[in-house]
Amino acid sequence: MPNSRLILILCTFLCSLQWSRAQELEARVNINHQQVQGTSTSVFESLEKALTDLLNERQWTNLQFQRSERIQCSFAITIKKYDESSNKMEATLTVQSTRPVYNSNYTTVVFSTKDDNFTFSFQEFDNLEFRPDVIDNDLTALIAYYAYFIIGMDLDSMSPLGGTDILQMAKTVCNNAQSLTLSAKGWKPFESDKNRYALINDYLDSGMQPFRDMQYKFYRDGLDVMAENPDRGRAGITEALGLLKQAKDNKPMSMLPQLFTEYKRDELVNIYKGKGTAKEKEEIYENLMAINASQSTYWQKLKQ
Repeated sequence: MPNSRLILILCTFLCSLQWSRAQELEARVNINHQQVQGTSTSVFESLEKALTDLLNERQWTNLQFQRSERIQCSFAITIKKYDESSNKMEATLTVQSTRPVYNSNYTTVVFSTKDDNFTFSFQEFDNLEFRPDVIDNDLTALIAYYAYFIIGMDLDSMSPLGGTDILQMAKTVCNNAQSLTLSAKGWKPFESDKNRYALINDYLDSGMQPFRDMQYKFYRDGLDVMAENPDRGRAGITEALGLLKQAKDNKPMSMLPQLFTEYKRDELVNIYKGKGTAKEKEEIYENLMAINASQSTYWQKLKQ
């Protein structure tokens, strides 16, 4: 009987360890292959499963996540071309992550981007693995890059500069992936002001620290306070948008502030429309116009 009790205690302990070290991501993967005709769909089903398993079953960091703390994210891949003889695919990827807002049923977008430079090879039933010390596969490198980026940004939203170590891992993947074949796009400097290299290097640039400071201010001092005290929460968001403007001024060519306003525009309108003082709204309007005037239709709404 004592031995049985000891075994039960050990099993409970081991289960609790596994629970406390649960994987970081709860990812949904969707493969859209409607543009590809005349081929079996099984390869795309296999790809979807392989990516889902890689994202959700791999432990990306040494951090401890409860299962309920997993980061909700989505990877939507549209296959544009598929060469069955070489197993090569050309695709676009839209990636998005969200986080819950404290004391509410509301979830908010933390990161969202579209990656148009997505070319890779995949054969049905391939088992996808990622090894950070060997970057030899464009598909797994890209998935790892965004996994680290998502986790790092989520941690930044929870504590000041909390995601630094994980974001450095995304940067390392990006740097090492530059040695992939010449056809692999999105990893190198000067290709685009919005490619993977530009995003992670801008995010970790010292001049862009106000952007990272803004992440914490926007979520922890802003949205997470709204349910308890809407005025105080909105004031925190107003301060956060001042930091966003500062980041834009520090590095005018960075796309990060503009990207943030594009996936936050509806949320920002809902936060300020019909609420707050005229002075506060005018300040927000001027800051957002300076950051991204292309969304002026939305910024007009928040002044109402």
